[in-house]
Amino acid sequence: MSAAPLPALVLFDFDDVLARYAHEVRVAHLARSCGVSDRLVAEVLFDSGLESEYDGGGIDTATYLARLGEGLGSPVDEAQWIAARVAGSRVDPAVLALVQAVAGQAPIGVLTNNGMLLAEAARTLLAPLFPGLEGRVLCSGALCVRKPDAGIFRQALAHFGVAAGDTLFLDDKPANVAGARAAGLRAECVPDQAALAGALRGHGFAV
Repeated sequence: MSAAPLPALVLFDFDDVLARYAHEVRVAHLARSCGVSDRLVAEVLFDSGLESEYDGGGIDTATYLARLGEGLGSPVDEAQWIAARVAGSRVDPAVLALVQAVAGQAPIGVLTNNGMLLAEAARTLLAPLFPGLEGRVLCSGALCVRKPDAGIFRQALAHFGVAAGDTLFLDDKPANVAGARAAGLRAECVPDQAALAGALRGHGFAV
């Protein structure tokens, strides 16, 4: 019996799959940048619902940054935001090596529940994968729908022009994996590097 064909597309989640996210480090970095307390940053970004609204596509980047700056009493530009997001994210070289190996065998993309600025932060965090990832980092804030809603998977598939059954989706959250499977994608839960490697090998990749 011949082996099953490789997926025509591998979609990776970003936070806690491609990069480990340290919420408190990001908050502290932005607080220092703006000369305010960590507590105020957390209140304005998260307790107020601002970050959630941005991640869901309810507001654009300019509005998001303006409201963030107003709340902090200090203007926040894209460069400051990206610097804080990069500071709060750590890419494991072993994970990056896995993704690079996959990229040599099939097209890859990113599908993340984040606002549109995350796509810019990804340029720094995933620099070795660019320009191959140009236009291939899809954020819920741009699509105006979040995982695990089926709509985000439909939009991603349309963007890449790939059928659901030919797409492998990898996420650390079981609910998002279940949503992807319900939308017809192949999907695996990968909470760590070992699970990621195992899932990729299980779908035929030499990693």
